[in-house]
Amino acid sequence: MSRVARARVIEKLAQLALGLCAVVALGSAVGLIGYIFFRGVGHVSWEFLTEAPREAMTAGGIYPVIVGSVYLVVYTALLAVPLGVMAGIFLAEYAPRTRFTRMIRLSIANMAGVPSIVYGLFGVALFVIQMGLGRSILAGALTLACLTLPVIITATEEALRQIPQHLRHASLALGATRLRTISRIVLPAAAPGIITGSILGLSRAAGETAPILFTAVAFFAPIADSPLDETMALPYHIFIMATQSTKDAPNMVWGSALVLVATVSLLNVFVAVWRSRQRRKVRW
Repeated sequence: MSRVARARVIEKLAQLALGLCAVVALGSAVGLIGYIFFRGVGHVSWEFLTEAPREAMTAGGIYPVIVGSVYLVVYTALLAVPLGVMAGIFLAEYAPRTRFTRMIRLSIANMAGVPSIVYGLFGVALFVIQMGLGRSILAGALTLACLTLPVIITATEEALRQIPQHLRHASLALGATRLRTISRIVLPAAAPGIITGSILGLSRAAGETAPILFTAVAFFAPIADSPLDETMALPYHIFIMATQSTKDAPNMVWGSALVLVATVSLLNVFVAVWRSRQRRKVRW
């Protein structure tokens, strides 16, 4: 067999292996979502989504749980998105290429790989105890913001770096300042990537249990009136009903799991479709 023929055989084998890996990954995801849908669809109804839980959390609905999750995600977004986007802008547009900035990027990458339970312990030590916030929505949102920041910073920096340099040069040549160039030219062009990365980071935060386990959530709590109140949340609700409940309640476990997975999945699909449409409108 000639060298060219051998290279083609190896290429075909590599394509086959990569295709099998893609099929396994996609099949696992579809199978997991399908199983959750099959187990939970019979328990989800309008009453399940709009009523409060009853009978020691084993009957009724999950309305306070949904509201608590929304509170946590909204406060996390308010805390993490502005800070993460501004940090990404600084690293992409202003930071010099020095050893210090390389260390910062390495630290951000390391933060993205830290287990979520470590963020939970950090949140307890700093926000709950040292800052005196106690178990509250604010303490949980601050912890989730720390978890989400690396994703938002990295997404913002990568989105900005994909914008061609000639757009910046053209704006500067016309007399625009660097700040005006970034705000009027670069940021609008990079907005699809920034928004997508931010929402994906918040989607991860919405499904985390460990960071809010000791910082924000309670087994049962009414709808919060203040950011300093405890709350209920879907990830913790699923965990506690699946492991700690004294009475089997598959309606609560699988119904809540379906609501969480469906919400996050639909949000991610919507963002992916929106980003694709926005990018098709851009012509460099």
